Amino acid sequence: MEKLVNEIVAVNHAWKVASELFGEDSPLSISSRDLKTCLQVRLLRSYAPEQVYLIEDKKSEGEPLYSLRLREPIGERLYAEHLPMRIAQEVFADKELEKFKKI
Repeated sequence: MEKLVNEIVAVNHAWKVASELFGEDSPLSISSRDLKTCLQVRLLRSYAPEQVYLIEDKKSEGEPLYSLRLREPIGERLYAEHLPMRIAQEVFADKELEKFKKI
């Protein structure tokens, strides 16, 4: 699980850098964003709700987001980045979403 969380963090960073350098609609930005989402899906399907769960990020501005909250910190990290709610609703069945939100 630690390796997967570290990959999510690294890809998220790469996505942000690619978006700044080449624009949000560049192939590299889109590919990085989609890879981050795929890794988050794998994390949730493999480890939720026992080791990670979804919680609404009430502090986010703009689009509603979930945070992938780790039950035990990995290093100093308590979250495996954000996932837009609309993407979560597209990717997961309602039953899965409910399971992933169990605190």
